[in-house]
Amino acid sequence: MINVTLPDGSQRQYEDGASPADIAESISKSLAKAALAAKVNGELYDLNRPLDGDAEVAIVTARDKEGLELIRHDAAHILAQAVQEMYPDTQVTIGPVIDDGFYYDFAREKPFSTEDFERIEKKMEEIIDKDYPIVREVWSKEDAIETFKKIGEDYKAQIIDDIIPPGEPITVYKQGEWFDLCRGPHLPSTGKLPKAFKLMKLAGAYWRGDHRNEMLQRMYGTAWANEKDLKAHLLRIEEAEKRDHRRIGAQLDLFHLDGTAAAGSVFWHANGYTIWRQIEAYMRRRLDAEGYDEIKTPQLMDSVQWEKSGHWGKYRENMFIVPDFIPEGEEGVEISVPEDAKLMALKPMNCPAHVEVFKQGQKSYRDLPIRLAEFGCCHRNEPHGAIHGIMRVRQFTQDDAHIFCREDQIVEESIKFCRLLESVYRDFGFEEIAVKLSTRPDVRAGSDETWDRAEKGLKDAVDAAGLPCEILPGEGAFYGPKLEFQLTDAIGRVWQCGTLQLDYVLPERLGAEYTAPDGSKQRPVMLHRAILGSMERFIGILIEEFAGAFPLWLAPAQVIVATITSDADEYAEEAARALRAAGLRVEVDTRNEKINYKVREHSLRKVPVIAVVGQREADDRKVALRRFGSQGQEILGLDEAASKIAAEATPPDLRRAGDE
Repeated sequence: MINVTLPDGSQRQYEDGASPADIAESISKSLAKAALAAKVNGELYDLNRPLDGDAEVAIVTARDKEGLELIRHDAAHILAQAVQEMYPDTQVTIGPVIDDGFYYDFAREKPFSTEDFERIEKKMEEIIDKDYPIVREVWSKEDAIETFKKIGEDYKAQIIDDIIPPGEPITVYKQGEWFDLCRGPHLPSTGKLPKAFKLMKLAGAYWRGDHRNEMLQRMYGTAWANEKDLKAHLLRIEEAEKRDHRRIGAQLDLFHLDGTAAAGSVFWHANGYTIWRQIEAYMRRRLDAEGYDEIKTPQLMDSVQWEKSGHWGKYRENMFIVPDFIPEGEEGVEISVPEDAKLMALKPMNCPAHVEVFKQGQKSYRDLPIRLAEFGCCHRNEPHGAIHGIMRVRQFTQDDAHIFCREDQIVEESIKFCRLLESVYRDFGFEEIAVKLSTRPDVRAGSDETWDRAEKGLKDAVDAAGLPCEILPGEGAFYGPKLEFQLTDAIGRVWQCGTLQLDYVLPERLGAEYTAPDGSKQRPVMLHRAILGSMERFIGILIEEFAGAFPLWLAPAQVIVATITSDADEYAEEAARALRAAGLRVEVDTRNEKINYKVREHSLRKVPVIAVVGQREADDRKVALRRFGSQGQEILGLDEAASKIAAEATPPDLRRAGDE
């Protein structure tokens, strides 16, 4: 007999060779029906795989994260089977699970079309209806290569040959006559896959991700535990497309992108840069109030600095390298870089430069903490294929800061940062914040003892701040662990923005020090921190969060004064002057167009307030206010309207200060 411990701590005995399916059946019929797989001593098992001995067992259903990943994994396999049954000339390669779904890469001379999707989906449903048992088999490497080559699956044979060490067995999963190389686990049968999937798009993908290899056809799909979740996901996608920052950015004349002129860099227009300036001014006020000193550091730094910091060895492929020499020769002559030219790099981050500022002059323990902030423009050599609108760019500006402190100040400074971050996010309308603690990666600088102290310091700070925290093993930066702060937007998407990273290594590498009470020289601890992350990305998030309808304090144009007739033109200018005098951003529309046309046009621009004026408003020195998203209007005296709108347009931090 074997002893099985269940999640509630209870124990049961089963005969040798019992499977998780047997255990689920013994607990309840409903659990057996819902069961998809099991966690056995923390490892995922097929439902019908016999247990090796005493074990802790948890049954996995579609409600579990692992269950949803299994559904998506099996959807990829059933997609591959359907494609090969319909198009026998197709070779399969890999089909992993991704966020919200899966994809499969196919090798086929004739291109697929999205018009094929409906037929493929029907074939997938047929495979589900046939309820093929999904059977795990263990093969030798040699037999597997021979079998896959025999059926023309050269890519699979190559995967086995390249990845599987000699003599190591491999697992193959069969469903009907079709089979695939896979580590597993899988559902018990194809009939267990919910018919809650949809094929989404096609893309090209190089074999093994290498541009020198063959181009494959990647078919993306999404899969969910039930039809309700699928429909909700498709609605989110539809809503996300409406909110796409690139489309809204063009519609509202905020920015443009030109991959030919400046790949991965943003051309900010006046409207977009107005939003930028409001956010930057807000952040400056918050940082000033928290005791930060704003600095400005060079864009180009010598490679020697990056070698000292460790970035040159670990991050160089992501840096833009610039030779330090003056080109000579006539126009049109090819320029050659001297072999002995000194190398410099555009900074991909601000931290080494901030250490250099800290090092100027003697520092005492009484001076700490020192908080250095910079809206630092950085460059990172992102691959062209990874660039996405203003969300992922090559040139970006961070709301960056570094806190140099004593070890006994880590928790206090981290708590202060967490509270500032929460307050900032609330001011922008984000209430739901998740915190992740990323711990030491395999490739890292510093000793295990240093990492122990660093990880404990951050965890203590999060606990003291009262923030629930998820641990992400191995996801830290190479110089230290980090906290990541994630926002949830209006349609449920999660964005990673703020970070707090605790670093003992960089001050050591770059020689930062302060004088301790006993006169000895000590290394400060360095807290790398950002709240918004990059200005570009955060503005992109805001565009999508508000669907372009920015709150009054951020809107590029806060008020449009629009005339009904030309008789009111002079009064419209007077009204605009009064509103501007109240500190508002105002435009005037005196075009010879009907007022309904003007209102509709400015509503498409999502202007928060339209002040309509005609001869009657001019005679009474009033304005008719129309709010974006509202059908009604409010008639107010000009001075009252200016005062009221200005109060509404006050940034949240200044409004709080006024209330206090």
